[in-house]
Amino acid sequence: MQCSKCRREAIIYQRYSGLHLCEQHFNRDFEAKAKRAIREHRWIESGDRVAVALSGGKDSSAVLFFLHSLLGERRDVRLMAITVDEGIAGYRDTDLARKISEEMGVPWVTASFRDAYGITLDEIVARKGTGLSCTYCGVLRRALMNRVAREEGVTKFAYGFNLDDEAQSVLMNVLRGDAAQLTRPVREVEGMIPRIRPFLYIPEREVALYAFLHVEGFDPAGCPYAVGALRRDVRGVLDDYTYRHPATKYSLVRLGEALRRTGTAPETVFGVCERCGEPMPAEPGREICRACQVLDELGAPGGLSPPGGGYK
Repeated sequence: MQCSKCRREAIIYQRYSGLHLCEQHFNRDFEAKAKRAIREHRWIESGDRVAVALSGGKDSSAVLFFLHSLLGERRDVRLMAITVDEGIAGYRDTDLARKISEEMGVPWVTASFRDAYGITLDEIVARKGTGLSCTYCGVLRRALMNRVAREEGVTKFAYGFNLDDEAQSVLMNVLRGDAAQLTRPVREVEGMIPRIRPFLYIPEREVALYAFLHVEGFDPAGCPYAVGALRRDVRGVLDDYTYRHPATKYSLVRLGEALRRTGTAPETVFGVCERCGEPMPAEPGREICRACQVLDELGAPGGLSPPGGGYK
């Protein structure tokens, strides 16, 4: 099949646009969408130090390549990568992330659950099963990533979240009836690094293709503990519906953005965890953050590492 814009051979068909695109026009289309997301949300400004949360998978590897291409010639914006090793045997290989960063000439640091908390995700699953593995992992990973990024002087944290991820999140909040989460506006909180999502308007399959075209050595496998997660169920339902109605995911993402702009959810007041010093929602009777609560529940031998520890 020929490209809809030239006579070259097409490498992808976009059902939502009706276009067949060759490699050249696919790259142009892809990067234009990512740049538009950055402009619309004013995600990158002069003086920023942007860190990519680099897992070594397709999404994070693709966003690192894109931002390196976009920012590589700029002297007023710095780029780095941060990898967290959750401790999943046969899955998380920090050497992959290191090699990807080194090939692009991007500074890289890593941290681990073992060093920071004294426990790995494999050990957590052995104690608690897989039912809440994503919850435990998400809480501990976010806390550690934020700590490392802050100590590295990072001003923006870039994640590889794509259109599919965001649409799934919106639908999950709808299914939970979580009106507060749907209508809570995004705002900066002291001590928490703002997150940016350049691939917000790009489907997952296109992010995967972009990664295959530009990055060598990334890990295409998904987390082995995500099988029973609610997101996996929502993904199946949403993919099936989107096959018949190609614009569905875009509609859900736009709905989520529109609801956040209403700002009807009560503003969350933040305080500081009495144990680790990390920012946390201030609630009556709550003295420690969610990460410290999880560590207590798990009986982990360590808490959040002191500033400057637990990574290299």
